[in-house]
Amino acid sequence: MNYLKNIILILSLLLFTIAAKAQNAELHGRIFDAVNNEPIAFANIIVDGTQIGTTSEFEGNFIITGLKPGFVKLRASYVGYKTKVSSDIIVSNTNIPYIELAMEPSEQLLKEVVITVDPFEKKQEAPLSMQSIGVKEIESNPGSNRDISRVIQSFPGVGSTPAFRNDVISRGGGPSENRFFMDGIEIPVLNHFATQGASGGPVGIINADFIENVDFYSGSFPANKYNALSGILDFRQKEGSKDKTNIQATLGASEIALTLDGPIGKKTSYIFSIRRSYLQFLFSAIGLPFLPTYNDYQLKLKTNFNKKNQLTIISIGSLDQLTLNTGIKDPDESQEYILAQIPVNNQWSYTFGVNYKNFFKNGFHTFVFSRNMLNNSFYKYPDNDDSKPKTFDYLSTEAENKLRYELSMRKNGFKYIFTGNLEYADYYNKTYQQLYLNDSLIDFNYTTSFNMVKYGASAQVSKKILNNNLLVSAGLRFDGNNYNSNTSNPLNQLSPRVSLSYSLTEKDIINFGVGRYFQQAAYTTLGFRNNAGDLVNKDGKGFIGVNHINLGYEHRFSEAILLSAEGFYKDYFQYPIDLINGVSLANQGAEYSSVAGAAPVSFTGKGRAVGFELLSRINLKSFNFLGSYTFVRSLFTDLKGDYIPSSWDSRHLLTLTGTKSFDKNWRVGFKWRFVGGLPYTPYDLETSANIEAWNARGQAYFDFSELNTLRFEAFHQLDLRVDKNFFFDKWALMVYIDIQNVYNFQNRGQDYIIREKNPDGSFKTTNNGQDYVLKSVENFSGTVLPTLGIMIKL
Repeated sequence: MNYLKNIILILSLLLFTIAAKAQNAELHGRIFDAVNNEPIAFANIIVDGTQIGTTSEFEGNFIITGLKPGFVKLRASYVGYKTKVSSDIIVSNTNIPYIELAMEPSEQLLKEVVITVDPFEKKQEAPLSMQSIGVKEIESNPGSNRDISRVIQSFPGVGSTPAFRNDVISRGGGPSENRFFMDGIEIPVLNHFATQGASGGPVGIINADFIENVDFYSGSFPANKYNALSGILDFRQKEGSKDKTNIQATLGASEIALTLDGPIGKKTSYIFSIRRSYLQFLFSAIGLPFLPTYNDYQLKLKTNFNKKNQLTIISIGSLDQLTLNTGIKDPDESQEYILAQIPVNNQWSYTFGVNYKNFFKNGFHTFVFSRNMLNNSFYKYPDNDDSKPKTFDYLSTEAENKLRYELSMRKNGFKYIFTGNLEYADYYNKTYQQLYLNDSLIDFNYTTSFNMVKYGASAQVSKKILNNNLLVSAGLRFDGNNYNSNTSNPLNQLSPRVSLSYSLTEKDIINFGVGRYFQQAAYTTLGFRNNAGDLVNKDGKGFIGVNHINLGYEHRFSEAILLSAEGFYKDYFQYPIDLINGVSLANQGAEYSSVAGAAPVSFTGKGRAVGFELLSRINLKSFNFLGSYTFVRSLFTDLKGDYIPSSWDSRHLLTLTGTKSFDKNWRVGFKWRFVGGLPYTPYDLETSANIEAWNARGQAYFDFSELNTLRFEAFHQLDLRVDKNFFFDKWALMVYIDIQNVYNFQNRGQDYIIREKNPDGSFKTTNNGQDYVLKSVENFSGTVLPTLGIMIKL
């Protein structure tokens, strides 16, 4: 608690010794037609909730001055267009943000100047199962430390675990069932120390300074977003300043960061950041058994050649190293357990992408090229003794080159989106692992490499009918690759989808969606070979499929208050089941320093996730509240066809999040979350005690014949956050204190199993020296975790 007291003392000194001056802020922007990028002249733009505003000039540009620093929203209106309300924008006296407002043409008559604003904007291609998240919610979400993967855990349908990881668990699906896009470019790796074959990890690589808005889809996926079963995150990044270079330095919960943005000539802007963690020093000082170091960079360049042509270039990458703190003197039992089972891990990744748009009268062409790569390696010595042979040695690379074309156009009230994509992938894996199978020790050693050509196309059409009360959107997609004869036929991966949204009144809406979606199995699965060098999964289906049915109702009390309910049903098929342990791969993906899916499999698995969600959302100028409850059941079959609760079958998810702004740039927030107890699998203590078996794995074995037959107690936690901003003549200071697990809830996890020691430090044995003597150690996690964050803007 001394650490917490010191943070409060530092914050108090800052608050009472710094005298800030109230300053006027301004922002610049451009307003244009969302269909053809034509500028909209003489549009009215006001700061929502104030009388401050302006009118756009001939080229659609506008400047608003006299703003109070903080979060603002813009409201734009013009005859013949739907009123546009922007996402939250941070303004200050130190930099001038640049915002682009795309206005949708109205299908109503031009004389109908007053057009109702959609308070929670939806897309025609996905009128349900989608949440839009603004920068205000990202910046001020308690307990999230500006990490988007943790922010979305406040929303309905999204599960979380007490393991402090960033796994996106959407509506009972595993963390391998999601895809991520940034400015139209796919970014396969979202986290540091990512689990290969899935998507989770302990820390996100995306810098929140870049984010303008995020759309999260948990169903009713648009046809141009593909290769996902449960969730899609679509990030839109900010524009760099058009006026001057801005500098921001950040000291966060676990890293330091530097962000720059500004103009390059008259037509190009940029935003760039680098970050490095300091956790390795903190962990070493307090005696933790593992020492993580992570680094990342992020870049966006945007050039507007003219009103018909624009180019966006992005790049994001990470470099991660996890070493073991083997120098701990007299480690306790929990430290010994962690040191025995965690491998040394080195990982790096990057994505580079180019997005070119060409606009015409009724739409635009989009051409996207990108390349991404992941390099992942780790190794383990028995008892971390490098004089002994390794029990695990792994090196793998994944590289993808992608081309995509997209045509978006409007005609006679219809909205059309057509896409085509072509990709080339290269996969390499060299694995040595000692496995204990069928009462014997096996040296598993293989090298694999293969390349793959992937292709796909989609079409989607949307239209409002019945006096604009009914929105209908229908899409069709197919995907294929040259892995085998089944995957090469795109008709085997045909994905139809239909969404309906009917307005009963101006405030009441019923939504419905049904669709079939496919996702290619992980490269770790497709590229798996046995000791003979055979691709043992070559004859499998190669794709996992799911059918979604969603039905929802919304009531909008006002522009700022929404209440909704939505039911969902997901029916999985062709899910891979591990032939070694008989467990569906749907249960994998949330382990540290691991690889998901590297096993011989059968594509005969089935699954289902069913439940409902309740959401209450309030977005007022000085108060925001989000309350969500989800009931979900998630079950997948084993090799016998029996349905078994999955590792994500939490049943009950409840999150309450609120923030309140006060005078003099104060903001206070809370988040309370409740997660029902997750299933877990008991240990096979007989196998675990075997000396050969233990030495090969370094930890206990699970009894998969009793998969997920036990269940943890429920988990709950309260997080608090206080923000204070100071604005000076030429710089600004933002300070926050974030306290996670305020009432110090102790979560009971699965017990550790360790080996008992003799007084001389050797391990006790039994059964004529063939078995170790094992003991169980209680595993509790949870502590009050205060964080001080400081951001300086110049």
